[in-house]
Amino acid sequence: MTSAKAILDQAIQRRASGQLAYAGAVTPEEALALLNADANVRLIDVRTRAELDWVGRPQVPDGQYANVEWVRYPGGVPNEHFLEQLASQTPDKNTPLLFLCRSAARSKAAAKVAYEAGYTLSFDILEGFEGDKDSAGHRKHVSGWCFRGLPWLGA
Repeated sequence: MTSAKAILDQAIQRRASGQLAYAGAVTPEEALALLNADANVRLIDVRTRAELDWVGRPQVPDGQYANVEWVRYPGGVPNEHFLEQLASQTPDKNTPLLFLCRSAARSKAAAKVAYEAGYTLSFDILEGFEGDKDSAGHRKHVSGWCFRGLPWLGA
């Protein structure tokens, strides 16, 4: 089993190689390993409440999961209270935060904003929860948390 430090070191190396605007990036498997290895790590799911209700969410250790919408449903308008809501969920800016969305687009933006707000350990979860679309336009068949066989709670 890889240590939390080794995973974080790899994630930070991805920052440099990918010229990322946040602390770094982890694979879905690395995210789950970090959550299991360190009770201080938090998974911040930035999908809408509707997505959680209709699609499901990662099953992670108790107290390590929070939903802070990046955009609001309905309408897809930016959540103007994102940082305030993040702070209410994770007041310690030294907490390692793993940002997750459907396909790793919103999570990158959220990680960047959090990083710029002083959350220096803001990481994107590569591939997202559902991953990319397959040739038929369906998700969960190519990449992502679900495709990787990681534990999740269905809708």
